[in-house]
Amino acid sequence: MVVAIVLASGKATRMGSGLDKCFLSLGNMPVVAWSLLAFEKCAAVDRIVLAVRKDQLGAARSLQAMFGISKLKSIVVGGARRQDSVLAALKEVPTFDCPQVVIHDAARPCITPELITETLKSAKRFGSGIAACPVVDTIKVVGKGNLVESTPPRDNLWAVQTPQAFNTELLRSAYERLAADKKVTYTDDSAVVEASGTATHLVKWLAPNPKITTAIDLTITAAILRLN
Repeated sequence: MVVAIVLASGKATRMGSGLDKCFLSLGNMPVVAWSLLAFEKCAAVDRIVLAVRKDQLGAARSLQAMFGISKLKSIVVGGARRQDSVLAALKEVPTFDCPQVVIHDAARPCITPELITETLKSAKRFGSGIAACPVVDTIKVVGKGNLVESTPPRDNLWAVQTPQAFNTELLRSAYERLAADKKVTYTDDSAVVEASGTATHLVKWLAPNPKITTAIDLTITAAILRLN
């Protein structure tokens, strides 16, 4: 069994007060539905766990019937931090007969079954598979007063995305050891695994896979989905 964890419980502070970006309309569906349907269509995934804000539990429960998402078996309330939401979702992942788990931010609705499959193949072979693409812009390290401190060479810089797939026990062990620490916030799952002492493996993906952060991102993402 392979379990997918879909995270849709972020605060979306840059989207606007009180808004939940994952339940905003994108085309003819809520943002989160695009990701859920991608996992539904992916033959490599058997079960989906969805993490949402407490006030969206009712809306989340209606998604299964509305969009025919048969793999959606568990809906959990996410935490204050991303890692807290993952910890809550991991409690719904079987402790046996589940070799891989794949985690995805619902705010990236351009995900495809093909990308999910590639990350899982990497996890099976290397223990992890992190969707990413090489950085094409010049990156600056900036200090106080917006003064540039350095310009690192971009040859070895990659922009990390989701989905991120892992050997289940590797991920669970890393999260149980590190993610509950209130003093440290991790921005993605690979950072948790890396902090535990295990290097992660990237999966090169050049197709558009943007993250919805601000209102304009909804318009851009809708255009990408229409082209696909």
